[in-house]
Amino acid sequence: MATERLTISFEAGLTGAVREAAAADDQNMSAWLADAARRRLVTRGLRDVIADWEATHGTFTEAELARARAELGH
Repeated sequence: MATERLTISFEAGLTGAVREAAAADDQNMSAWLADAARRRLVTRGLRDVIADWEATHGTFTEAELARARAELGH
């Protein structure tokens, strides 16, 4: 897999939290941040799918949202 080197900046305190989270997940920071970026991109894609569905079928009702949360265990 080809990689590209990036330089990034974080707000104070965030670097330590990311470093700790990566260590807890047994990953280096690059792998942890790449995973976080992939997850964010998936979330954006799902948001677009939901928006398209709602544009066609209407906004989800509270009952539909409650059922989805229950099925997801949230």
